[in-house]
Amino acid sequence: MTSEATKPATAVTGPTRSKQAAEIRDRWWWIEHSVWTERMLTRLEQSEPTTVWFGLWDKVVSERNLQAGFHAVWRNEGAPGADGQTVQQFDEHAGAELARLREELRSKRYRRQPARRVWIPKPGTTEKRPLGIPAVRDRTVEAALRNVLEPIFERDFAASSYGFRPGRGCREAVARVEELLKEGKVWCVDADLKSYFDTIPHERLMALVRQRIVDGSVLALVEQCLKAGVLEELHGWQPTERGTPQGAVISPLLANLYLNPLDQEMEERGGGWCAMRTTSWCCAGAGKKPKRCWRICANGRSKQG
Repeated sequence: MTSEATKPATAVTGPTRSKQAAEIRDRWWWIEHSVWTERMLTRLEQSEPTTVWFGLWDKVVSERNLQAGFHAVWRNEGAPGADGQTVQQFDEHAGAELARLREELRSKRYRRQPARRVWIPKPGTTEKRPLGIPAVRDRTVEAALRNVLEPIFERDFAASSYGFRPGRGCREAVARVEELLKEGKVWCVDADLKSYFDTIPHERLMALVRQRIVDGSVLALVEQCLKAGVLEELHGWQPTERGTPQGAVISPLLANLYLNPLDQEMEERGGGWCAMRTTSWCCAGAGKKPKRCWRICANGRSKQG
């Protein structure tokens, strides 16, 4: 699964090993257990930032993982994609649908459909933002793909990142900001990334994915998710040369991955950093240097493109 050299294993007694396994499971309570075995989780915890993962394709296309992927889609319901198929319609023939999907993936005949583009109101403004709604079958594949990739990248994400992460969210971010205020960091720089999801450069994003994933089939599937295009009423099919559509299951993970280097840099510089990957982030700067904090934010963003 990983490319690191094998090291001699330390002898561990039965009860100790069981306790360690339980502690690891507790830390990774949210993972898909049919994918992440005890052995894989142990390797994950021992991995370094330079560790690369291969041999993941069988995990992605396993029957149980695809079932788990559809269950996640079923829980969220959602609107139909470009093919018009609803979650309920897919569910009525789930066994046959999942079997066909698995066979297409295993034989490399799977082709992701374009997402159905709709425009929804942007909170707090009169503007609208695009939402790309993949077909139910494609959301199922993306959920199965996320089950495999998310723990690998989650291991690398900065502690100051709170958006779209397991066990983290707005409440935890607000609590962190309150801690920073109590430390005397009373200047806040609030930065909004305009159209962030829609402007992520594919090549730079894929370069970050390849730093950890070297399974060619998995990489090809990620690229399919990015480049399938969108279908919009009155406009027809349009290519997606940049960005990862809001509405796609895998998009939040990829959005976090792309700005993770900036999160890490801001943590190293100190001063306090609290990132939400919805549409903006908030940086709490040190006492009397809010302009410097803003300059660091801007420079870090320009490096990412």
